[in-house]
Amino acid sequence: LPPPTAMLASRGPALCTALRRAAPGGLASFHCSAGRRRNARVAVVLSGCGVYDGTEIHEASAILVHLSRGGAEVQMYAPDVPQMHVIDHSKGQPAEAESRNVLVESARIARGKIASLAKLTTADHDAVIFPGGFGAAKNLSTFAVDGKDCKVNREVERVLKDFHKAGKPIGLCCISPVLAAKVLSGAEVTVGHEEEEGGKWPYAGTAGAIKELGGKHCVKEAVFSLTPFYEAHVDTKNKVVTTPAFMCETELHKIFDGIGAMVKNVLQLTGK
Repeated sequence: LPPPTAMLASRGPALCTALRRAAPGGLASFHCSAGRRRNARVAVVLSGCGVYDGTEIHEASAILVHLSRGGAEVQMYAPDVPQMHVIDHSKGQPAEAESRNVLVESARIARGKIASLAKLTTADHDAVIFPGGFGAAKNLSTFAVDGKDCKVNREVERVLKDFHKAGKPIGLCCISPVLAAKVLSGAEVTVGHEEEEGGKWPYAGTAGAIKELGGKHCVKEAVFSLTPFYEAHVDTKNKVVTTPAFMCETELHKIFDGIGAMVKNVLQLTGK
């Protein structure tokens, strides 16, 4: 008799299907490659390390956890450029005469597994996600300084346009939706509410800037609620998914859950 592996190979997908039906969950010893779903390949674009001059670390971590739970294959990228400036996070003030590189700093979050943004292509990935943090407004663009007249980093602009043209989903959270509003005219995004509401939404003015950039702002909560507002907005036409994250002063677990909704929708849009 031929060995079991040879029998499996000769029978192909039909036998794999039969085995799964006969013993669901008990096929750890069998390798049936035909018909297996390929995990979504997602690029995550960082902007440094630290909320005031780079990537918001909690947001990046939440994105990576939810992508891991969703079975995604992740590669992180960052532009190989100098930071706009360096902030002493213990004081909230610029550190004079100090300079850092965005790619080098982002490598702290990526545990060293990171590549230059210039190497990111749509051919290698099914989706791209941008965490927030002031780095998105300082290092990926000049929004922090120039507002509606801002410029977007050349590689960031290329990536956004390439994924949009390819019909592949783009996820953004916190302040980073301004990038899509600037580059993808008419895109629907959210940064939360449009009024500060006693300090609950301290960056509410960003919603007005998004409109000036040519985007459409949609009011959303930071986390799921029983109101008509939900934690992530999905622009199905442009495949752009956004969530407020730390644009809202709320509990960390709610930020985490809101980001989870964004990641879930991005993965669903990949069709993987």
